[in-house]
Amino acid sequence: MPDLDQIATAAPQQGRGILLAEAYPGEPSRGAFESMARRRFQDPKPKRLGRWWYLLIWQDVLEKGRNGRKRKRVKLAPATMPEREVRKIAAEILRPVNQGLLTVGSGVKFGEYFEVYQETRLPLMAKSTRDRSLNVVKNHLMPVFENMALRDMTPLTIQRYFSGMAKSELAYESKDKIRDVLSSIMGSAVGYGYLVKNPVEGIRLPPDNKGRRCKPYISPQHFDALVELIAEPYATMVYVAVFTGLRISELIGLRWKNVHEDSVRIEERYCRGDWGAPKSQASNATIAVNKAVWQRLQQLKDLTVQVRAGTGVRSYAVVKSDGPDDLVFQSLVKGGPMRDNNILVRHIKPAARNLGLDFVNWQCLRTSHATWLKLAGADVKDAQAQMRHSRASTTLDIYQQFVPESQRKVVDRLSDLTTAVVN
Repeated sequence: MPDLDQIATAAPQQGRGILLAEAYPGEPSRGAFESMARRRFQDPKPKRLGRWWYLLIWQDVLEKGRNGRKRKRVKLAPATMPEREVRKIAAEILRPVNQGLLTVGSGVKFGEYFEVYQETRLPLMAKSTRDRSLNVVKNHLMPVFENMALRDMTPLTIQRYFSGMAKSELAYESKDKIRDVLSSIMGSAVGYGYLVKNPVEGIRLPPDNKGRRCKPYISPQHFDALVELIAEPYATMVYVAVFTGLRISELIGLRWKNVHEDSVRIEERYCRGDWGAPKSQASNATIAVNKAVWQRLQQLKDLTVQVRAGTGVRSYAVVKSDGPDDLVFQSLVKGGPMRDNNILVRHIKPAARNLGLDFVNWQCLRTSHATWLKLAGADVKDAQAQMRHSRASTTLDIYQQFVPESQRKVVDRLSDLTTAVVN
């Protein structure tokens, strides 16, 4: 019977120095590990061809649902650069390849991956957000990135794209929206395993050449005249919007059970065919309202309006039913939810233009509420709660606009601090 030493020395002679994979179920053999290492690790030498240094590397690709590998030639530097410096550049390019930071899925083209994003992420957004994102992708992102692999959309490539917008006529808000949409798409690619890191993180936009512009608001003096020019029930919608600061989607989705004599509860919103929860957790709240709002809404229940229909005139009850779950603002014909764009274009903007207020829109009404709170002397924290913002800085920096009247009063008091008064 052979001893242990004979067994140990016999194995190499029989070509079995490496144990078979079957000896350790579930674990690859050493030979398999060596094969994987040879496949993944690459260290090609740069080659000088003509006026440039090039590097040939293998890239994993995904074609028709199958994994494969293809050669790719990477341009490194001009041929005049010393080889030592070129090798440093090559090492930086090979580092993510050899460290496994590039997944097989990163070879998918941006246009192909967007179909995945469109199927999984877009349906979770509000309709208005979804429509705007689709427009951004169609008009700005697809023309540039459609045929580019996700792995090739590096931070440098993307930064060059946004830096190239420096001379563009696009507004700063539009550029910011493009960045947000692209970041959302690439961020989802990270979540689904196509990428290891979102390349849009840290991308900077060109500075706004026009600086920050104050958002216009309706002064209390113009407000009364505007409401008088708008027909009911749309005049009451404008009235409630300014006195409560509700977003138009929240105003359209308001039900009678949410309206009380001194408060309003925001529980849902409606936007062009889609019902949903309020915009954020802070938006899902109860706010205080002026009693004039309650009184104005109660008047709607007894109101009948006449609408032209061809050559005739038809009468409609403004409130067809005022049960707890019925809408406060009901379409005149069918009693369903209203469409914000129709109200704005057909009723509010024409009245505003008659007063020289071309800037009036639904957002302007919400900004006006925040500014009126400031005029009334509201504390910034109270204004934040009333506007239902997550941060007070949003209320203070974006919605509460500069009020020339209040500034003038403060400036006029400066002369009281000194005796050097001009006669």
